[in-house]
Amino acid sequence: MKSIFRQFRFRKMILAVADAFIIVIAALISNYLLSLFDMEISARLLTFSSAMSVICCFAALLCFGAYTKLWRYFHKKDYLSCVYGTILGIVVSGWLVYSFIGTLNLVYLAIHIVISVFGICLFRFVFKTTFIDLVEVGMNDASYKNTMIIGGGQACRMLLSEIQSAQDSLNEKERNTSMYRPVCIIDDDASKIGTEVDGVTVVGTTAEIHKFIEQKEVEQILFAIPSCTEDERKRILDICSSTKLPVKVIPFIGSLIFDDDHTKLLDHVRDIRVEDLLGREPVRFDNKQISNFIRNKVCMVTGGGGSIGSELVRQIAKYAPKQIVIIDIYENNAYEIQQELVMDYGDELDFVTLIASVRDYDRMNRIFEKYKPQIVFHAAAHKHVPLMEASPTEAIKNNVIGTFNTATLAQFHNVEKFVMISTDKAVNPTNVMGASKRCCEMVVQYLSQQKDGMTEFITTRFGNVLGSNGSVIPLFKKQIEQGKPVTVTHPDIIRYFMTIPEAVSLVMEAAAIADGGEIFVLDMGQPVRITSLAENLIRMYGKIPYKDVEIKFTGLRPGEKIKEELLMDEEGLQKTSNKLIFIGKQIEIDTKLFEKQLYALNIAAGENNDQLAIEALHKIVPTFVSPEEFNKKAMV
Repeated sequence: MKSIFRQFRFRKMILAVADAFIIVIAALISNYLLSLFDMEISARLLTFSSAMSVICCFAALLCFGAYTKLWRYFHKKDYLSCVYGTILGIVVSGWLVYSFIGTLNLVYLAIHIVISVFGICLFRFVFKTTFIDLVEVGMNDASYKNTMIIGGGQACRMLLSEIQSAQDSLNEKERNTSMYRPVCIIDDDASKIGTEVDGVTVVGTTAEIHKFIEQKEVEQILFAIPSCTEDERKRILDICSSTKLPVKVIPFIGSLIFDDDHTKLLDHVRDIRVEDLLGREPVRFDNKQISNFIRNKVCMVTGGGGSIGSELVRQIAKYAPKQIVIIDIYENNAYEIQQELVMDYGDELDFVTLIASVRDYDRMNRIFEKYKPQIVFHAAAHKHVPLMEASPTEAIKNNVIGTFNTATLAQFHNVEKFVMISTDKAVNPTNVMGASKRCCEMVVQYLSQQKDGMTEFITTRFGNVLGSNGSVIPLFKKQIEQGKPVTVTHPDIIRYFMTIPEAVSLVMEAAAIADGGEIFVLDMGQPVRITSLAENLIRMYGKIPYKDVEIKFTGLRPGEKIKEELLMDEEGLQKTSNKLIFIGKQIEIDTKLFEKQLYALNIAAGENNDQLAIEALHKIVPTFVSPEEFNKKAMV
């Protein structure tokens, strides 16, 4: 009972008092009308009848839900709750009067019902059309934006209910969290058009979004179809992003955790993210298999402070490893992930953070001897294409020699699995960075063919990672926020994209299911045109591409491809237990020739002879071609 009264807020009390006043006035008017025909009832009977009517009508209106709707959202069907509640309340009160006093004037009862129903409904109508408008003028009206909701399903109902509750709250902080004034709903189910969801009309389909934005003076869009397919989501969000309006979305409802009534769907509404437009479902992974693989193992992560390395550390930490050994040459990154783990786990997680370079064989050897890792995730690498074009020997030293050092030490110290993180730029490379990573893949394959130890060697290959250091998204956001032109190298450039958690989960599942010697490739869906990505990101900021924010084409950078590939012509695809993860067929390595070429590459890099090093890299990676040659073929 206490909880009921707590939920009956001040607004509802005002409404209940108004209803009581209307019922009493209706009783007086009814008796006055009867007095004109000498049919009035006694003052004692009028008083008792009015009191009973107020009590019974309040109870009946409460049961019929007349106090659960906001005045501003009252519609035809909501007035029926007032009609039913008032009729039932006065009829019950008449029965009680007859039971206690033994008399009942049916004419008075009928007139009282009619006047009370009319008065209660009229009050709500007048209040909606006048007082609420005045109140909203007094509020900071600029904070409430006309909102179009895409999707008229359960998520829409939940959102509307929470928006109404927030706006109805006397708590200023809670009320200001609702920045939405729903004006229309869009749904592709033709049977819903013309119907209402909590008082908001479903006006049309997604094909008519632009039309109703103009008609309803929409200021923002709320995407409320969290469980639709990714293709459909991309299609609708493409339309939404082309409207020049801010777009917000709610995540998949099944992924949310609700704690009784304390967590609201409205709290999870977020700005649209670029990954919402990638046009494919997020890759799902077998967490149980990964857990069995990681649990109670000593795991080493090289490059553990970088974008991929730090996420590897975070995910490994979730699966109760025996110890995590974090290796990074950049102390700031290493410090950040160290402090993050301290805050998240305290003494519950055994981990060590070490400053070391994978180039330093002796230093790495001492680390292997001391910590005896069972699984090594090798993420340390130079990955910035133009910078590596200017410093090719550094790419070779860090990527190729660093990988050779770490992998051979893993083999020597009987590490169970060594997982090397590669890139789609290693396929038919047109730059030093890509060629060096292809050489790394060959190093791993070479060691896998030796069969000298117990170590299983695995390579994982994927495309660009959203939000990673050096990726285009942070750069685009920074340029837009600073009011500068968004720079794209070429109008037709395309790339494959994935999220950092997807990339890391791929690495971990690959390690869990690998037998050794494989290259694991993720089916990343359709490649994304970078120009479209830039345009959509600009629209997400509520700006117009080429008008509010210029897109400037700067020309392809040194070593840059028009498009990336995930497989070389010689590599086929083999399915795995995960339908979106494939195994690329490895190309057999001529071990004697490879050893000779790798030695020559090492000597050239050690002498810091850029020209000689690049020549050696071309010899060891025969698919390494000039970007001009590749792009000419790609654009035909």
